[in-house]
Amino acid sequence: MTLLEAAAALRAKRVSSSELVSASLARIAALDERLNSFITVTGDSARREAERADRELAGGIDRGPLHGIPIALKDVFCTKGVRTTCGSKIFADHVPARDAAVVEKLTAAGAVLIGKTNMHELAYGITSNNPHWGAVRNPWDLERIPGGSSGGSAAAVAAGMVFAAMGSDTGGSIRIPASYCGCVGLKPTFGRVSRFGVLPLDFTLDHMGPLARSVRDAAAVLNAIAGFDPRDESSSRAPVPDFMPPEPASIAGIRIGLPENHYFDAVDEAVGRAVRRAAELAETLGARAVPVRVPDIAAINTVGRIILLAEATAAMTPYLDDRAKFGPDVLALLDQGRFVTATDYVNAQRLRRLMRQEFDAIWEQADCLFTPTTPIAAPRIGETTVEIDGQTEDVRLASTRLVRALNVLGLPAISLPCGFDPRGLPLGLQIVGPAFQEARLLRIAAAIEDALGIRPCPPEEGLAQR
Repeated sequence: MTLLEAAAALRAKRVSSSELVSASLARIAALDERLNSFITVTGDSARREAERADRELAGGIDRGPLHGIPIALKDVFCTKGVRTTCGSKIFADHVPARDAAVVEKLTAAGAVLIGKTNMHELAYGITSNNPHWGAVRNPWDLERIPGGSSGGSAAAVAAGMVFAAMGSDTGGSIRIPASYCGCVGLKPTFGRVSRFGVLPLDFTLDHMGPLARSVRDAAAVLNAIAGFDPRDESSSRAPVPDFMPPEPASIAGIRIGLPENHYFDAVDEAVGRAVRRAAELAETLGARAVPVRVPDIAAINTVGRIILLAEATAAMTPYLDDRAKFGPDVLALLDQGRFVTATDYVNAQRLRRLMRQEFDAIWEQADCLFTPTTPIAAPRIGETTVEIDGQTEDVRLASTRLVRALNVLGLPAISLPCGFDPRGLPLGLQIVGPAFQEARLLRIAAAIEDALGIRPCPPEEGLAQR
């Protein structure tokens, strides 16, 4: 059942919020010992919130499609009275005095918080192998990573524990887990969703967005959380439309850019085939695929890594004297950040502005881009290298190679399932659009999702097979 299907069932009185929450908690109890997708489960408060939602709906108060729906939050979002760890020993006992802006908006929309999800430590990595809270496991194969850093959120959604979960994305941390776990992950335009009350990894690359079971579910969440917030200095005043795609969603006349360089280089054969098949399907719906040359994405990725190294270390500087509280991989990255010079950082930010202008020229040729989200399906836990097209590549660099640049550019992007590899592992299609064009992006994604008809198998089937 999708979020919107559950919302319809609530209004038809076929189910109650209390029943949805009880089912969610039961599923967590049954599966999460193996998946380790939650750090904190807020069962008692969730039951109380569900009872209130049922009373409100019965009394004619309808806060929208999220009203009474169980959701989860990546453990970077501050929650009043509920610990917010950021997957770190440093914040293990941190209990905020107020909610993050996103949490305020989700609460106002009537969503029911089930708990806080596990993640890569400090949101600084792509495996979600957390040294303090344990590794998150992929519902499709317990020996594989769910991606990161929002791995727990993706695993919880894919495993049917919640209908949607919030993630954060600094270099692909929503889209990589969506690709590896076979769900939908949306990174909105930088500034579209407030970062107020989110424990930061990077001051200019962090984006907040949902992971969900369908494109329209992600749109429903974005409708609830988007908008200007004066408490966030990067928040945009851009008008906020209705993001929900129509049914059916027409893409007649849409120009789909298929990159001739970078994005299809060194990708697994099954990945490239699945993404190109999605583009061919789009053409049967009236869209037109056009070849495009993208700017030097590898150079943009390098700029992004310099900015991230510097800004993440700056954010964590107050805590770096207590080195024993950091995992080795994160500590190594934070140490590297100390060696980024001011000149390197300033030049990276200057290049970033030029690269944005260069990339924006693509939108004169295409309305969106179709690319793989990740060049491979989910690697095994503990793997540090993978072989792609006969070449050995670092797992982290491979996982971020096709997604990182879009954080540097601040553009909206969505990942949705587009097929499976020969082992039955899900593969992700990334659709990218111009800034603040999420409504069109979601419409295109919904049309492709509808046409593909991919409904990944229930996670318990995957668990039983492996």
